[in-house]
Amino acid sequence: MFPPKPGRSIGIGVIGGSGLYEIPGLKVLEEVKIYTPYGEPSDKVIIGELEGRRIAFLPRHGRGHRIPPHRVNYRANIWALKSLGVKWIIAFSAVGSLRWDYKPGDFVVPDQFIDMTKGVRPFTFFEGGVVAHVSMADPFCEHLRRIILEAAKSVEGLAIHDRGTYICIEGPRFSTRAESRVWKEVFKADIIGMTLVPEINLACEAETCYATVAMVTDYDVWAEKPVTAEEVIKTMEENTVKAKKLLPEIIKRIPEEPDPEMCSCCRSLETALM
Repeated sequence: MFPPKPGRSIGIGVIGGSGLYEIPGLKVLEEVKIYTPYGEPSDKVIIGELEGRRIAFLPRHGRGHRIPPHRVNYRANIWALKSLGVKWIIAFSAVGSLRWDYKPGDFVVPDQFIDMTKGVRPFTFFEGGVVAHVSMADPFCEHLRRIILEAAKSVEGLAIHDRGTYICIEGPRFSTRAESRVWKEVFKADIIGMTLVPEINLACEAETCYATVAMVTDYDVWAEKPVTAEEVIKTMEENTVKAKKLLPEIIKRIPEEPDPEMCSCCRSLETALM
């Protein structure tokens, strides 16, 4: 299903979301074009060194933000990172807020998600021959979540929330007022975005530790004021500055291997294969 581990293992993968297309301080070693059974990834994978660690960086929407969320080749992206030996994936994502205390400019490290995509995105590596039903009860890597939260303490002025339910919609449009009220009042979700699913599903199937740094850009339309691209871009630029300060702090705290007491991501297929 997945390529054999290479002689060199990169270890850490970073998926850049809206606004995060480059990493300051990254010593670029090479850019690699990776061919996968699922087509081309969003862009070339940038391999470099940061805080003494080798990382693989892949902008989810491509450099210049040329790929909308419903057209991202999530399977190719995860397969490409896995082929480089990546064990940890830190994914950045721009989101809207469904609660007043999760303010624009705040960061959230979600611990749950609700999938409201429409089933048109390829969402599994197991489409026949081998059948797998992976558990998504606790979808985010708890070990990596704790590392991110600890790292955030070193970034001055960063407000970060340690939990949240991320509702993922198909996009690329924003919600109607009625939908937004349902997400908030009925589903009790905390943040809303368009890119978590199926990225997180595929990372789980690839037995990779995955966590999201969700960057709040706006209040969703439940708050009555319609969301505008101009508003999102302004806050997104400010969030990107914070993200670039946070990432090195995360990288320096990641161990070579996850703690089995806190993480089962890297063993997700042990109980999933039929």
